[in-house]
Order: sequence, then structure tokens, then C-alpha cells
Amino acid sequence: MGKPKEVRVSQWYFGGLASAGAACITHPLDLLKVQMQTQKGKNISIFQLTGITIKNQGVTGLYNGISASLLRQLTYSTTRFGIYEVAKQHLTVKDGQAIPFYMSAFLAGLGGFAGGFVGNPADLVNVRMQNDVKLPPEQRRNYKNAIHGLYRVAAQEGILRLWAGASMTCSRAALMTIGQLSFYDQIKGLLLASPYFGDDVATHVMSSFLAGAVATTLTQPVDVLKTRAMNAKPGEVKSILLLIKNTAMEGPLAFFKGYIPAFVRLAPHTILTFVFLEQLRINFGFIKQTHE
Repeated sequence: MGKPKEVRVSQWYFGGLASAGAACITHPLDLLKVQMQTQKGKNISIFQLTGITIKNQGVTGLYNGISASLLRQLTYSTTRFGIYEVAKQHLTVKDGQAIPFYMSAFLAGLGGFAGGFVGNPADLVNVRMQNDVKLPPEQRRNYKNAIHGLYRVAAQEGILRLWAGASMTCSRAALMTIGQLSFYDQIKGLLLASPYFGDDVATHVMSSFLAGAVATTLTQPVDVLKTRAMNAKPGEVKSILLLIKNTAMEGPLAFFKGYIPAFVRLAPHTILTFVFLEQLRINFGFIKQTHE
């Protein structure tokens, strides 16, 4: 048995806090991404859209629906990071060896699926609040904040409506969490194994940037379908297969609509989340003994 070594590991709720912190910074890009994805036919650049939003509503218009965004991260990300972290720590053997990648991907998928389910109501309200601005005044939902939105959906459309599009939210969340968490751990492990990288911010940024690229590619087709399903009026989407067929008729690239804004949003969000998470772990994580 080698000499004991102390490592700091994350508390289960650190992921939710880190994601909420990142969401405060990246929310405007998320807002623009949703507005670009729900356009049918006409294409407008992200810069034009930013200009229009600021001209019509001022800079605060870019923070429309921030309460739903924060509620979503605190439900969805706390669950997925929590499940992944707790299970990973439980399964890590005493010598500190990382769990195999297939195991890590399975745990991330499981955590993501559960997180998607728990976070679906906040996600639904989030998408609706961001898209409200584009609707004609008489069709706007005018939710005051996330809690008001949840109450209105449950009261007017039934409580089950809060889980509209849940199959896609859960699938997307599972793929997203595999892309972000298990690939982040895998890439970070490979970088740390080389002599050029230490456990520092540069390594965390590099690993999370690459994990963000993997996650965007895995989730973009599901994301487009999910956004369209959530924005549809009741009864408009007959089945998921029909939605896939209608989207496919616009050409295969329709599934990757808004890929650049999605990556431009997800990369900073992923980087900030992991940089915040690593700082929380290094400064406030609990100490675990391992044997080299």
C-alpha cells in the first residue's frame, strides 16, 4: 500500500451552484439561441437579433426570463451533477484510480436523464419566457417570473403540461451530461497524465472547451426538436416522429439550426461552470484520503 494522499472532492450541490453562476453570465446568448431556433424560413443573424432586442427593450431585454434560467440550473444541474458526483465518488476505488470511461458515461447519462426530468417544468417556462417577446401582444403569455409561469401552466393547461417534451428534454440532458461531465473528466485526465498540464485554470478551460464541443454536437438535433415541441400550441405536435419528419423536410441541416449560437453559448457556459466548480472543489471541497 502506498502512502496516503489527500485530495479535495466536490460536494454534491457544487454543480448546481456553479451552473447557476455561469447562467447569470451566458443568459443573453441562450435567449438569442431560442429566438433563432423558433424562426421558420427567415434567417436573421445573431448580431441583427441583438440589435433588435436592445432597440426594442433596452439591455435588460437580454435578461428576459433569467429567473426561469436560474430555477432550471438549480433543479436540472444540481440533480445531474449531484447524481454523477456522488456515484463517481462511491465507485472510485481507494487508490484514487479514475473509474473507466464507459462507467463514467453511463453515470453521466443516468444523472442527465434524471436532471432533465426534474428540470423540465423550469425548462418549459424558460423557453416560453424567452420566446414571448417575438409573439404579437395578444398572444403573449406574460409570465412575471418562473414561479408565476409554473403556476399559470399548471392552473390553465394542467399539471402534466409542465412535463411537455420531457422525453426529448431527458434524452438531450443525458447526451449533454455525457458530453460535458464524462468527456470533461476523460479529457482532463488525459491532459493531467501528460507532463505539460497541471491541475490549474488553463487545464480546466481547455478540458471544458473540448467537452462543450462534444456536448453541442451530441445534443443539437434533440435541442431543435425540443424547442419546437415546447413552443407548439396544444395539439399542434401530434407525435415526435411527425415532428422529426417535418423538420427533416427542411433538409438535414435543419437539425443543426442555430449550431453556432448553441456552441457559442454552450462553450462559455461549460467553461464557466467547470472553472467555478473546480474553484469550489479546491477551496471548499471535502478532503478524501486515497492511497497511491
